[in-house]
Amino acid sequence: MAGVKITDTILRDAHQSLIATRMKTEDMLPIAEKLDKVGFHSLEVWGGATFDASLRFLNEDPWERLRALRKAFKNTKLQMLLRGQNLLGYKHYADDVVEEFVKKSIENGIDIIRIFDALNDPRNIRKSLEATKKYGGHAQAAISYTTSPVHNNEYYINLAKELEKMGADSICIKDMSGILLPYEAEKLVKGLKENIKVPIQIHSHFTSGIANQTYMKAIEAGADIIDTAMSPLGMGTSQPATESMIASLQGSPYAPDIDLNLLLEITDYFRELRDKYLDEGLLNTKVLNVDVRTLKYQVPGGMLSNLVSQLDSQGALDRFEEVLEEVPKVREDLGYPPLVTPMSQMVGTTAVFNVLLGERYKMVPKEAKNYVMGLYGKPTVPIKDEIKKIIIGDEEVYTGRPADLIEPELDKLRDEIKEYIEQDEDILSYALFPQVAIDYFKYRQAEKYKIDNNLVDEEFKTYPI
Repeated sequence: MAGVKITDTILRDAHQSLIATRMKTEDMLPIAEKLDKVGFHSLEVWGGATFDASLRFLNEDPWERLRALRKAFKNTKLQMLLRGQNLLGYKHYADDVVEEFVKKSIENGIDIIRIFDALNDPRNIRKSLEATKKYGGHAQAAISYTTSPVHNNEYYINLAKELEKMGADSICIKDMSGILLPYEAEKLVKGLKENIKVPIQIHSHFTSGIANQTYMKAIEAGADIIDTAMSPLGMGTSQPATESMIASLQGSPYAPDIDLNLLLEITDYFRELRDKYLDEGLLNTKVLNVDVRTLKYQVPGGMLSNLVSQLDSQGALDRFEEVLEEVPKVREDLGYPPLVTPMSQMVGTTAVFNVLLGERYKMVPKEAKNYVMGLYGKPTVPIKDEIKKIIIGDEEVYTGRPADLIEPELDKLRDEIKEYIEQDEDILSYALFPQVAIDYFKYRQAEKYKIDNNLVDEEFKTYPI
């Protein structure tokens, strides 16, 4: 058999997991040529939180980053993560926005789009999957992995069959919390291989310290591709280390055809970057620790740090364990949603309110209410009537596809920001993050004005009056 294929996440999920997505484009480009020669199946470079962080914290245009990376990578496929109908934001968008976003992502350089929905509701995946195929991209449908009395292998296999039938070119088991156990992975991959024909990719996080073993059992069971991260930004809440995984497969039929010596040169580059991030305080060594609590509470690394900061701001860090105990109870009440964006934020914040206010569901975030009303999609199991009553009273629950309630938005959005538009993609940036995008557009104009002024000054110096 051919060796297992590798998707490296150093330019997206690795730095999203460890340094809150703060790697700049200028830190990526110097190493691009070497990364391009490794022979990776793909590089994950975009999507997730990169879009928001680029605009909000780095004063960078995410579209410019994508174009720059596409120009730099001549041989390697570029991959992104998309939250289905939520795109890269935290709510559902109209179908015309979804289609245009997918179209522009592919036009600007993305080859593979991994599409997931926080509720595993195929209705929320369909539009972006169809658009990806329409515009010539590889549509990878992702299963958000979680465990509960209803999330078992039969559930995941049926979901994968439905996604394959919908047109998925490959299936990813997306284990955002690092809770997929090695022998469970073996059983799940074997079951999938018996029921679907498209390739299977495994994505996990090292948060609980077991992802290496999980990958090995999944590979032996027939997984085609695994997600890893170059070691300076690997492990911890990131992915297993690329170099270690490749080395551990040497001498087996699964060994990928990758030059380890070239990888070590790349490691040296990222090790220097990592030292810089440590010096700047961007990398907190706490995120590099193994946290076995995630196996009990299923809380992803990013959600853990978010709970800590919420409690810290309220002077209630001493109640952290109580909140962790409350998370699975809220999750059960809400129909066992997987803890991935935006459900992880809803469940986490609700658990914090329940503990701090001393009364369950006395205060519920607006997003959680909308979820209970059916505006995010279908829960894995129906929410009990008594829980619905407490959270939304007598409000009616919507059972259709949530995006069917949203009118086309593109023309309206274009009109709202016409004075700022410098490229079609600006409309999409504004659609996803309205205020953040406007702030960036103003910054961009100010920078441009400064450059223009400098040119005028130079002109006067050259041609004195």
